[in-house]
Amino acid sequence: MLNLPAEFISKYQKLLGQGQAQELFDAMNQPAKKAFRINTLKGQREVSYSLNQPIPGLKNAYYGQINGQDPEAISGLVYSQDPAAMFPAMIADIHLGDKVLDLCAAPGGKSTFIAEQLKGKGLLVANEISNTRVKALRENLERWGVINALISSASPEKLVQPFTQFFDKIIVDAPCSGEGMFRKNPEAISYWSQDYVMTCQKRQQDILTEAVKMLKPGGELVYSTCTFSPEEDEEIVSWLVEQFGFKILPINVNTSAVEPGHPDWANNDPAIKGTLRFWPNDNLGEGQYVAKLQLAEREKSTSTKVKKRKTHQNEAKLTRSESALVAEVLKPFNLPLELANWSTSCLVSQNHVYLPAIEADNMHFKIISNGLELGILKKKRFEPSHQLALVLGQRKQEQVVNLTKEDYAKYIHGETIHLESALHGFVLVSCQNCVFSFGKITNNVLKNFYPKGLRK
Repeated sequence: MLNLPAEFISKYQKLLGQGQAQELFDAMNQPAKKAFRINTLKGQREVSYSLNQPIPGLKNAYYGQINGQDPEAISGLVYSQDPAAMFPAMIADIHLGDKVLDLCAAPGGKSTFIAEQLKGKGLLVANEISNTRVKALRENLERWGVINALISSASPEKLVQPFTQFFDKIIVDAPCSGEGMFRKNPEAISYWSQDYVMTCQKRQQDILTEAVKMLKPGGELVYSTCTFSPEEDEEIVSWLVEQFGFKILPINVNTSAVEPGHPDWANNDPAIKGTLRFWPNDNLGEGQYVAKLQLAEREKSTSTKVKKRKTHQNEAKLTRSESALVAEVLKPFNLPLELANWSTSCLVSQNHVYLPAIEADNMHFKIISNGLELGILKKKRFEPSHQLALVLGQRKQEQVVNLTKEDYAKYIHGETIHLESALHGFVLVSCQNCVFSFGKITNNVLKNFYPKGLRK
């Protein structure tokens, strides 16, 4: 049984009434829901997990628990995520070519969903201020095979200068008091208080104040939390409308396991009924709140376009000899169309060869990665990147070694594998037909190129 604070119990008894509040408390003592999404960027692939329990209102999403160490997870074919947390990115209704900011992006559930809808077109800026959490964000976007993302680790105000009135859509899954995750993360109960709720409200307002500056006139903001607190939900939406002139957009989802927002928990604006609440007792997933808002049209800033790029002194175009080294390694592989002109589009920075998602010369904040890294130039040779392996795995390939489950376990642990193969040089390594790494075959030995930081 969760040891819920007396102040929390009293608060929701007053808001919901004794009966509904008790349903909520009972649900919070039930096991958390497990679910996963299938990555359609990888093409039509069969998965080993049961697809008998689809999540209502979502495509390619199912109830069930996945093993994070199996080939399907390691290769980015499936992603474990709370069912309710899948909805904000779906509600954003991303279109091909959109410029999208996921402002509080780790560990990557929303960003992978957004990237899947973009299909390599447009731009995703995935930002996470935490230096530790941004590592998981990068790993998950790499697994997903995303090529058009700028991953950054910066405070929102540092993003404003290069991105003023830049984005078509912004998703802010704001840091919050975490009430909706109590049954999944009971530790969150220990630091809950009404004072902490109000501290979170102030933080959310600070974050959103900067986010609004980066939204195009007429652009859309999806605001979400994993808390029940009206102070962090309906009151924040009312504040956005009053402070910045946003219009609340109605949200259509194909599931009955949601509840409209409560105007009476804020400023009695009837449009708040267009926002959504997910409660654990609705049996869909954990607690969640989502609002979709549109910024009023106004005169655009003259700084909405990123300035024409000037190559930094630590960046350069590929030389002819460098291009030859890269081409020799890439030659056996079936490249995606986005890489058709890699030799003229790629840049080199500290020997890393990459295809940028966006020109970043005026971005004075910490960039974790920009676009697709092809690999690294070493003395008279080129070594392809792990990210490239996972992108190539989206297409049918011939230069592939498919390991047994036994050899797969050895490989992700860092071991070399002895095998009989007519292939040589760099190869893609797969298990259960899921490409998850590069390797290099020399004299029937598969040298291990699975990144050391990911080895188990």
